[in-house]
Amino acid sequence: MVLLNVIIIVFLILCAIAVEKTKDLLSAVVILSAYTLMMSVLWLILHTPDVALTEAAIGAGVTCILFIAVIMRTERYER
Repeated sequence: MVLLNVIIIVFLILCAIAVEKTKDLLSAVVILSAYTLMMSVLWLILHTPDVALTEAAIGAGVTCILFIAVIMRTERYER
């Protein structure tokens, strides 16, 4: 179980670095959604299902949809 926690935390760190390095906004949103989904899995492993459910619903669901809606109304690439 400890190995799984370490793998998830390393994945979270890699996602955070990837979001910071990417220039494409849509790619950043997809990586951020993967980050929040893995964070909800980590909350579930830590036996906090209410926080995991909230993280999955708000973090990956609503935030992703709102970010994509904003990107569609603006330019996709950073200059």
